[in-house]
Amino acid sequence: MTLQLGQSAPDFEQESTHGPIRFHDWLGSSWGVLFSHPKDFTPVCTTELGEVGRLGPEWRKRKVKVIGLSIDPVDAHRKWVSDIQETQGHAVDFPMLADSDGKVAELYDMIHPECDPTITVRAVYVIDPSKKIRLALTYPPSTGRDFSEILRSIDSLQLTDAHSVATPVNWKPGEEVVISPKLSEEEATRIFPQGYRTLKPYLRMVELKWFNS
Repeated sequence: MTLQLGQSAPDFEQESTHGPIRFHDWLGSSWGVLFSHPKDFTPVCTTELGEVGRLGPEWRKRKVKVIGLSIDPVDAHRKWVSDIQETQGHAVDFPMLADSDGKVAELYDMIHPECDPTITVRAVYVIDPSKKIRLALTYPPSTGRDFSEILRSIDSLQLTDAHSVATPVNWKPGEEVVISPKLSEEEATRIFPQGYRTLKPYLRMVELKWFNS
């Protein structure tokens, strides 16, 4: 099963460090980040989960719930959490799915047999409040993720959902954005009364107040 952007995120029920989770119910009206790691007690994953815990205030600011996954059991997850806090200095205060039967990994295409059929790759799914998949990333087991980029992508998604704009290359919150070419000059002037820069008829830049600052 290959999931594509815009599809509904598959629902599931699975055990976790926070007890049984029915995914869609757990998400509620929040955005969500579902991410997998290859195995417990591994070095790169330890640094990643510590970073996700450190970023707790940033997830909450954006109304995002985060949830991790590996195929290890709940008891192993709970023991590993102590190592993560000890070595990274940040608590894992979000649930970690114990996908020992591979049910969720199969639903979300997290096992790539040609890589290693016994572990989950580093998959990331960003899911919006309507339960649609809005971003999907896959990293090899040896490459740690850049969660600041995942936050930046969520910022872009939330901003562009709220306004008729897109974000340009290397965009960061607070920088100019691109006005949708679907808007006529009259519409753009009405929607963006603060004014905008026209570089080409199809390339118009505007400053927007950043709503997460």
